[in-house]
Amino acid sequence: MKRLCETNREAIALFVDGLPVSALRGDTVLTAILVQGEQLRASDVSGEPRAGFCLMGACQDCWVDTEAGERLRACTTFAEPGMRLVTGGQR
Repeated sequence: MKRLCETNREAIALFVDGLPVSALRGDTVLTAILVQGEQLRASDVSGEPRAGFCLMGACQDCWVDTEAGERLRACTTFAEPGMRLVTGGQR
């Protein structure tokens, strides 16, 4: 995924699977992760790569966890500075 517009928003830093990730204020967690890599996470069932499906919080396909164990929908949760997320996916 490549960002084509709105590139002038404030940059924020977060961590995904222990690695630093740069996002822009107002990005969803899904956008922040997909701009940096090819997949959001691995499927809980098959282990195949997933990148979200409905993109509106209805399908249960974009769940990620915080390091503290909270489960979030990546497509409807805004990225926040300092977030520490765990996807279980190969990045």
